[in-house]
Amino acid sequence: MIAFTAAEIADITNGRLAAEPGTTPGSVVTDSREATPGSLYVAKPGETADGHDFVGAAFDRGAVLALVEQDVADPAGRNYPAVVVQDAVLAMGALAAETVRRIRASRAADGEPLTVIGITGSAGKTTTKDLLAGILAAEGNTVAPQGSYNGEVGVPLTVFMAGVDTRYLVIEMGATGVGHISYLAEMVRPDIGVVLGVGTAHAGEFGGVDNIALAKGELVEALPATGTAVLNLDDARVAAMAARTRATVLGFTAQPTRDGLTAAVRAEGLELTAGGSPEFDLFLPGENSGHHVAARLIGAHHIANLLAAAAAAHAAGVPAARIAASLSAQTAASRWRMERTERPDGVTVINDAYNANPESMRAALRTLADLGRGRRTWAVLGAMLELGPDSIREHMAVGTQVVRLNISRLVVVGREARSLYVSAVNEGSWGDECVFAETPEEAYELLQAALEPGDLVLFKSSNSIGLRHLGDRIALPPQTPGAPAGPAEGRAAGNAAGHAAGTATEGSALL
Repeated sequence: MIAFTAAEIADITNGRLAAEPGTTPGSVVTDSREATPGSLYVAKPGETADGHDFVGAAFDRGAVLALVEQDVADPAGRNYPAVVVQDAVLAMGALAAETVRRIRASRAADGEPLTVIGITGSAGKTTTKDLLAGILAAEGNTVAPQGSYNGEVGVPLTVFMAGVDTRYLVIEMGATGVGHISYLAEMVRPDIGVVLGVGTAHAGEFGGVDNIALAKGELVEALPATGTAVLNLDDARVAAMAARTRATVLGFTAQPTRDGLTAAVRAEGLELTAGGSPEFDLFLPGENSGHHVAARLIGAHHIANLLAAAAAAHAAGVPAARIAASLSAQTAASRWRMERTERPDGVTVINDAYNANPESMRAALRTLADLGRGRRTWAVLGAMLELGPDSIREHMAVGTQVVRLNISRLVVVGREARSLYVSAVNEGSWGDECVFAETPEEAYELLQAALEPGDLVLFKSSNSIGLRHLGDRIALPPQTPGAPAGPAEGRAAGNAAGHAAGTATEGSALL
């Protein structure tokens, strides 16, 4: 983290210094439990708790300064060292913007650049971010978000991890409305902007898909003339964003040609391995021949993510051969995204329940059908949230798709997804082929009793439905009744707890 004195923080955030700290902060946290010696604790109000109630706990753990919206006193009645601002989250954003500015200025003085890459899209942001960060890490000091930190809190927390030695800063950008990405882009001033796709997730919040496209395009509108807009040409709404930017446009496509033209970044000779991983020849601008990519991710839907990461890395100056080699070596870096576990008894679990929207749900089900040839397949599905008036129709479409893909068993979990169950039954799936479970616990008991060696099980739902944790439980090796939990169960519980702490800080995943 760039060092700021308390007085500087007050000036940058238009705040008031309530009490002077004894030392300069060296890190920023928004969860008092994560405070360490030298932390700046941001006491932001939350949906279920107010950070001001935990200022004392943060100082007990070593925090030296707090960013607050009201004075907070210690047990002796003295104000804690703090900068008092009108809005703690907006103050974080102002401090993050100044951090980026100072890093750029410091590196420019030494004749070295800072390259900031922003990534947005209705699906695939985190996977693309992970892939791109993996490529860039071999080229120079790279900072990228933890998990899916992509909103007005998560983006500043990512920025605060950077320093003057940072060569590449990768920023994932989510939104729940028009103007949100403009705010984030103004904060970090990206040099390269990547738009993956415009889907129907959160359509209810945005007021329709056209508004989602409007919001996503805010990223390319913010790019400088010297920047690069990396656009998915296979999504018509994204391709149309070329008219909204002054930056150089670099398109990518999984189709060798589009409208009779050869795309600059493309995949040729595309095929899926027996394990469901994409293989193709990657073509980049200035290259006369392709570079073979044998990806280790599962699912055809990752082709767009792989191409987007390749295009962004090319725009950042990475040689094609090193891009292809990195894409071929990387595995999934973030949890619950087509995460595959092979149980000792022969059951395969694919946990893709970090989030869900109609597009990602369809892609996951197609992957399940492709991988499950010759096996009994299970789709354990929960609700896709925030679809607005289209929710019932979209859930019914998924239920129909499950049947038409000949998925062997469907388990629908939770009342929010009941229309999915009803549509599958109406399409011709009944009896033990299609089951409705009120709760994840009920689904767990059903699966524990019914799974057999050789079965392939997919878990998919929106984040807050929590099927990722059900997937973790099912991925554990079967326990002998009465036996103590083994190390794997402890790891699964720890991962779940860690994720819960993370989402408490950043909130639910943004579009």
